[in-house]
Amino acid sequence: MINPAFQTRRQLLKTTAVGFGHLAFSALLNQDAHADEAKGPLAPKPSHFPAKAKRVVFMFMTGGPSQVDTFDPKPLLDRDHGKPIPFDLPRVTFSSRQLNLLKSPWKFKNYGESGLPVSDLFPKVAQHVDDMCILRSVHGTNPAHGGALLKLHTGSDQFIRPSMGSWVTYGLGTENQNLPAFVTICPTLAHGGVNNWGAAFLPAYCQGTPIGNASILSSNAQVKHITNSRLDATSQRRQLDLIAAMNRDHLATVGHDQALEGRLNSFELAFRMQTAMPEIQDLSGETAATQKLYGIDNAVTEDFGRQCLMARRFLERGVRFVQVTHSDSEVQWDQHSNLYQGHTKNSSEVDAPIAGFLSDLKSRGMLEDTLVLWGGEFGRTPTAQGTDGRDHNPYGFTMWMAGGGVKGGMAYGATDDYGYYAAENKMHIHDVHATMLHLLGLNHEALTYRYAGRDFRLTDVEGVVAKDILA
Repeated sequence: MINPAFQTRRQLLKTTAVGFGHLAFSALLNQDAHADEAKGPLAPKPSHFPAKAKRVVFMFMTGGPSQVDTFDPKPLLDRDHGKPIPFDLPRVTFSSRQLNLLKSPWKFKNYGESGLPVSDLFPKVAQHVDDMCILRSVHGTNPAHGGALLKLHTGSDQFIRPSMGSWVTYGLGTENQNLPAFVTICPTLAHGGVNNWGAAFLPAYCQGTPIGNASILSSNAQVKHITNSRLDATSQRRQLDLIAAMNRDHLATVGHDQALEGRLNSFELAFRMQTAMPEIQDLSGETAATQKLYGIDNAVTEDFGRQCLMARRFLERGVRFVQVTHSDSEVQWDQHSNLYQGHTKNSSEVDAPIAGFLSDLKSRGMLEDTLVLWGGEFGRTPTAQGTDGRDHNPYGFTMWMAGGGVKGGMAYGATDDYGYYAAENKMHIHDVHATMLHLLGLNHEALTYRYAGRDFRLTDVEGVVAKDILA
């Protein structure tokens, strides 16, 4: 060993070369750490395991589309039309006025190489069945809109819990620091309202950002106060810096304050959104062909088509979870009567935009790592209300997934012969959530948050991943 006291300069540099490398590497790590810290709480987070999907879009059909009139044909229902119910009704129903069996007024046809049947309500979506996994055995617990909406969005129909978009944000963060991680376009304000996109006890940055609401045309939907008519950007920046400095002094005295820190982060995000958000909502840069693909050139499909096109623009800019909502305060999908008129109107408004969205994602190479989820809060009964309506049915209904690591061209699970109860490979709402999180690389049992002395999760104490639908 060389005595350090007698080392030449050459010997000193030679023996400490590894040390210099270590110092340089430490400096790089320190820079990365500060960079992540500068991004704030929305910085991208690693998944629990390799993900098949990077992002989610949830297409919510408010009111409850009828499974036996859309994606779950029932020949026995056609055969026994008008006959008394040949099975027991659930112990709890939304209405006691369920009469005889009611066949579907629409015909089903087989589509694609998979030959999956889809009704005449969705001729354009049907062209994409080879990319879709139709979940025919979904079931929930609540036959009322309010409880069922909360169950679908938060996993609980009785308590205020974080929404699924908030859980995804909490688990993965976002890939665009100038935009929220979770956006909901034209959400319904009824049946739970903000709780359906709220963060509850999760950190404030997990909250969904609403753009408009269901009573506003999507062409008029804006984030509130996205522009400041009184202050320019430089003045706003100085104002925010002053507020941040004052509150940092306060935090240095009182310590950690999640609510205050969340508010400061929201101020910063809102400042950055002033530039990013209007650019995304400005569709004028999209080609005429793209706008036609989404149905924006048609008065019937324009409103939902705008939602879908905005959703694609958010997704491609790194927003993690986007929800679009088809809701009509007068009709919705809630046909207790006038089933034919109501479902015809609703499907005509969404069929082309959804098909265009799927086509556009696929052409851009985004469908592979974008999970598309479609459905309502429950389905409808195969029995009649009056002469031409169906009641609420949470006991067996259909949702579908596409892209994002699911097998296309398959139907998973089944309802009974008449379409009332989930019967085979039953998939509870908790299972839908568990499967969605799994595709995002998140273990639903490990994605927890401690609150009030308990570890909470989206799937509560339930949830099973439907591994048979994974590609």
